[in-house]
Amino acid sequence: MDIELKQPLRPALYAEYKLVTSILDGTYPPGSSLPSERLLAEKFHVTRPTLRETLHRLSSEGWLTIQHGRATTINDYWTEGGLRLLGTLARYGELLSKEFISCLLEVRVVMLPPVARFAIINAPDLFADYLSGYTNLEDDPEKFASFDWELQVLYARHSRNPVYPLILNDFSSVFRILAPHYFSLKKGRNSSRTYYRKLLAAIKKGDNDAEGIVREALQKSLTIWGELATKKEIT
Repeated sequence: MDIELKQPLRPALYAEYKLVTSILDGTYPPGSSLPSERLLAEKFHVTRPTLRETLHRLSSEGWLTIQHGRATTINDYWTEGGLRLLGTLARYGELLSKEFISCLLEVRVVMLPPVARFAIINAPDLFADYLSGYTNLEDDPEKFASFDWELQVLYARHSRNPVYPLILNDFSSVFRILAPHYFSLKKGRNSSRTYYRKLLAAIKKGDNDAEGIVREALQKSLTIWGELATKKEIT
């Protein structure tokens, strides 16, 4: 199953796209072997040097194992990959299972609240000003998605930890896929309004409960996502 390409890709990225999507959709499952470089290059319409470059990069991320003189095999990438693989995986969110997306959201519940706390401590006026904009937020899924993503970006940027923006950047593509589904639900939009209102009030009062408010909101979003996935409203 191919993801519809929004624009033409450079040969190396196109080879990555073909390989990764073929792995994720089960064409080449873990434990299977890839065709020869010659056959793959012909199938993907790229040169063998381009294909070889892509294979070595994916191998370094844990997707596959290259063995000289033997067929290249697909790894159990869930257990053998790392953050670099996760970043690549996030670019193909259309093929991620609902269960895996739930796992990503669980990680967000753990990671983002303390990041938000540090960020708000470092720049309370900036967050108060930004959050005040929620009252003028149109009742539109795309507007909510944009507002919420920018809030997460601000958390990462003002946490004063350079690692957080790097991690968040990798998941922008997944968020763009998830958010319109989530915010298409009135329950999702109302939950976020409550979240923004509570957080804004806490900042204005000088409360130190930002971490708890963010955690509560993210846990609620995880519950709503689970309900949405169970109803199979996401295709």
